[in-house]
Amino acid sequence: MKKYISLFAITLCFSAMQAQEVSDAYRYAQDNLNGTARFRAMSGAFGAVGGDLSAINVNPAGSVVFANNQIAVTASNINTKNKSNYFGKQTSEGNNSLDLNQAGAVFVFENNRENNDWKKFSISINYENVNNFDNSLFSAGTNNNSIDNYFLNNANGLKLSIVDGTDYDYSELTFQEQQAYLGYVAYVINESPTYNDVTNRSYVSLVAPGGNYHQTNTTEANGYNGKVTFNAATQYKEILMLGINLNTHFIDYKRSSRFTETNNNNTSAVNDLVNRIAFNNDLYTYGSGFSLQLGAILKPIKELRLGLAYQSPTWYKLNDELQQSLSAVSGNTTGDLPEDVADPNVTVVYPAYKLQTPSKLTGSFAYVFGKRGLLSFDYSLKNYGNLEFSPKNDEYFQSVNNDISLSAKGKTSEYRIGGEYKINQFSLRGGYHFEESPYKNGTTIGDLTGYSGGVGYNFGNTKLDLAYSTSKRNSDQQFFSQGLTDAARINTAKNNLTLTLAFEL
Repeated sequence: MKKYISLFAITLCFSAMQAQEVSDAYRYAQDNLNGTARFRAMSGAFGAVGGDLSAINVNPAGSVVFANNQIAVTASNINTKNKSNYFGKQTSEGNNSLDLNQAGAVFVFENNRENNDWKKFSISINYENVNNFDNSLFSAGTNNNSIDNYFLNNANGLKLSIVDGTDYDYSELTFQEQQAYLGYVAYVINESPTYNDVTNRSYVSLVAPGGNYHQTNTTEANGYNGKVTFNAATQYKEILMLGINLNTHFIDYKRSSRFTETNNNNTSAVNDLVNRIAFNNDLYTYGSGFSLQLGAILKPIKELRLGLAYQSPTWYKLNDELQQSLSAVSGNTTGDLPEDVADPNVTVVYPAYKLQTPSKLTGSFAYVFGKRGLLSFDYSLKNYGNLEFSPKNDEYFQSVNNDISLSAKGKTSEYRIGGEYKINQFSLRGGYHFEESPYKNGTTIGDLTGYSGGVGYNFGNTKLDLAYSTSKRNSDQQFFSQGLTDAARINTAKNNLTLTLAFEL
């Protein structure tokens, strides 16, 4: 039986093969309904409304709607609950986090020249946590497929000298070869009895056959997708507002997952077969990006506002680091044997790569009832045809991009409805939000629906706003991209409590 193998030191190695998957692209292409409490209370339906620092992220022209300079800071408490169904077994896991969700300032400058039709302009800077990655998932169930298929899929076709590490150091292997190496060293797979280095590079499972594999998958994730927006806008007469955003993006994402599998299929006192497996993966993704936005708001009459905004793709440059370990326990009817462990204790640093996320076009309508309140509606089309990894001439990225094009819908719809009603110093708000699934099958990531409400109080130069929002979305979580592709059905519910303090200067 293979021995415990470890390098006994954490080192960095640079792999020539990437490990990005389709799910990674969709993760960074999604954004949550974040921002100020007023923005969240109205479900983000601000494309034609403006006058809010988070509204600038929908339509850049919205900053010139402000009557006065303003500074705002927002904190949010996010509660996420995931219910999992894996082969009929129901489990649940939750996560709670407190974030500084938004901070920004806007400065408005009036043009007092009588003969100039450009009445005013504004500049602003705003930070927002576009997506909070904090999450916890736990799935458990009994499957008739084993994780051995994952390691077999990666190993078949490879030379034994690669898989057993005879001629190559772990740091020299590609991602596929590393998976095969881990499975071989931990005694999960072995070369077949008919293995031939030239014509039959095949491998066999050492996991006890017979079905009924009890599997668990635990995932802990944390991090954020942050954005800093530099905005400028101007107003022509009383009918037209124009704006532009230059956005800098930051991604910091960490995910630790542990997959376990147990079985009691081995009834032989002679054959030593695997009955317990534990597979650990620790991923760290970080990087930055850039995007721009253009927007306009038209006021054909005093009460009516029409908005149109374009958001470019976000062009990211990202880096991935990965640590993995695998352990397995074999035994027979007489008892367990010592544990076999493949723990290179190596952080694999993959070459930097680029990701382009979808562009978005938003049309908006708002009707303002004087100083009493307003109703607003936003409709967006998101173009998932823009979603792709690069360099495009890389063989691996060509394969992943092809998978994205096969799975993505192309264009998806999103709409938001919001309303506000003022009673003296109080403001009452509510909204509804729907976002269509980006997948053709509509199940890998399902449609999102959300509701929101809130209240605000105007002290004069100080405003205090409180909002509550909730959303639900179903998805399929595949633990591995090949071999063992059975998915757990996840029902995710997010509840958010947001508080904003704003000062007019």
